[in-house]
Amino acid sequence: MPSLTPAQLSLELRVPQKRIRDVLRQLYGTLPDDQPRWQLDENQAERVRTHFDKTAADPLEAWLLEPGDVVRRRSIHETYGGQQQGGISTPRSIPEILIFTDPDAGAKFGYNQFEGLREDGSYSYTGEGQYGPQVFVRGNKAVRDAAKDGKIIRLLRTKGILATYVGAFTTGDPAFTIETIPDADGDPRDGIIFNLLPLDALIELLPAYGGQLGPTGDLTNYAATPRIWTPPEFSDVVVPETKHVQDERTVSRVEFELQADFGVWLGSQGATPKRLPLRAGSTLIEPDMFVPERNWIVEAKRSTARGHVRTAIGQVLDYVHIAAKAGLLAAPVILLPGTPELDLQELMHELGITLATRTSDGFRILDPKPSQT
Repeated sequence: MPSLTPAQLSLELRVPQKRIRDVLRQLYGTLPDDQPRWQLDENQAERVRTHFDKTAADPLEAWLLEPGDVVRRRSIHETYGGQQQGGISTPRSIPEILIFTDPDAGAKFGYNQFEGLREDGSYSYTGEGQYGPQVFVRGNKAVRDAAKDGKIIRLLRTKGILATYVGAFTTGDPAFTIETIPDADGDPRDGIIFNLLPLDALIELLPAYGGQLGPTGDLTNYAATPRIWTPPEFSDVVVPETKHVQDERTVSRVEFELQADFGVWLGSQGATPKRLPLRAGSTLIEPDMFVPERNWIVEAKRSTARGHVRTAIGQVLDYVHIAAKAGLLAAPVILLPGTPELDLQELMHELGITLATRTSDGFRILDPKPSQT
C-alpha cells in the first residue's frame, strides 16, 4: 500500500498540515535527517486521524497544499470539488482555479511545443479543447479572467493518478496569445496559450519551454552549451500579440542591427560569436551572444535610456552567474548603440561589466576598472 503524507492527510481531514506535523512530532519525534518528508503507513496514519474531529474541520476556503506536495488527484477533488477530467478545474468551494499539466501526455499531441517555463520565469500553458479552435468558454474563460476576478491559479503537475502541487500563479500581460497548435488528430487549429506568472511556486518542478535542452527539473542542474550564431534579421517586423488584441509591438531593428554589426566587427577581430543557451533547473535563458575567444557573454539593448541599461545589467549578471554554475567562467558585456550616462558607466565598471558602444568606424570597448586591493 502506498505511504501516506501529511499533505494527503491534510486533504482527507481538512486541517492544515502544520497541525498534522505537530501531532506527528508528538507521536514519533522529529523527522530523521535522511528523510525529507513524512511517509506514513496506514497504522501511523490512523493514529494521526484519531487526534482530529472531522466535524470540526477548517472551512474549505483554505488551500491546504504546499508547493512540492504530492497527492492523489482524486483526493483534491474529493476535498474541493471541481471537474475531475481535463486540465482546468473550477471548484465552487474555493475562489480559485486549479489547472493540471501532464507534459508527457501533452507531448504526444505536440502541446509541449508551446508549453513550459520561459526565460523570464513565466509559464506557458495550453488551454482546453482537443478539437477545433479553442475558445473562451468554461475553464479557458475562467483562467483568462482570473486576475480580473481576483482568483488565484493553482498549478499542479500530474503523472498517472498523482498530482504534484507546483504553486500559486496569476496571469501576466498579456494574459494569453493565440498560436497554431495541433489538435488530438494532429490537424492545425487556433490554440490558447496562457501566460502565467508565479506568485509562490517551485518553478524547478516545471519543464522548460518547448522541451528545449531535454528533461529538466533539478535545481542543481546547470548547462551552458555553445551553438552556432547567425546574425538576426533586422528588417522592421510587426508581431501581433494575439489575433484578438489590437495593440501590436514592433520589433526594433535598432537592436538587431546593433547585434549583427557587432558580430561582423568581432569577426574582423578574429572572434567568432556563438549562441549560448543556459539552463538552470527548468529555466532556459539565452544571452544575445557569446564570444568564446574573449569569454564574453553579451547582452544588447536598443537604447542608452536608464531603464534599458538597468535591465541589461541584471540580465547579463544573471547569465554570467548561471554560466559559472555550469562550469563556464565568462565576463559580462553590455552592447549599446551609444554611451550611457556617466553614473551608469560607473555602476557597470564597479560591477565588473565591460561596455561596448558603437562608433563611426566600429565599436569601442570600455573594460571595467581593476579592483582595488
